[in-house]
Amino acid sequence: MFLENTVNHKEQFGWIEVISGSMFSGKTEELIRRLKRAQFAKQKVEIFKPSIDTRYHEHMVISHDANEFRSTPVPAAANIAILAQGCDVIGIDEAQFFDDEIVTVCNDLANQGIRVIVAGLDMDFKGNPFGPMPALMATAEYVTKVHAVCTRTGNLAHYSFRKNDNDNLVMLGETEEYEPLSRAAYYHAVREVLSPALSKGEGDKTK
Repeated sequence: MFLENTVNHKEQFGWIEVISGSMFSGKTEELIRRLKRAQFAKQKVEIFKPSIDTRYHEHMVISHDANEFRSTPVPAAANIAILAQGCDVIGIDEAQFFDDEIVTVCNDLANQGIRVIVAGLDMDFKGNPFGPMPALMATAEYVTKVHAVCTRTGNLAHYSFRKNDNDNLVMLGETEEYEPLSRAAYYHAVREVLSPALSKGEGDKTK
């Protein structure tokens, strides 16, 4: 777990916390929880999200459990650096959709004494590292990886499987388009999509 108070109070620097995981793993829920605690402590808090994320509300960050926090949509990471001035704590949701400059922005804000809390998908639907998330996780002081529950096995899930044949890297969606899968379930699901004939012939051997 991360520490919310530094030991050496002469060091006037902030830090970066990253909350990562698959879809439906509670990333936004955890982000909102931390921000509300900071807000209760009368710290100045702001939350930002990419302007392309309009699934629930244009100006709210809303978790799958319907918790919400008013946010500021921004088209690019550079906007955050300007709007975050004067804050004690800032949150950034869906960080995987930002450009690579988000890494520099987060580090600059932390160097200015701001606590930066970032939430985002660590992998895309193909199972590859997603956008700037690997670099954010590498430079962060604290990384929390949360998990969903696999819809097919009931085990911990950390893959976001896309249920249609849309090959665009960015495609907003919910349970109609995605499901969280464990490593084994994801492996079999990908085989079924890419090699239906092979999957049919060897299905019993790989289960």
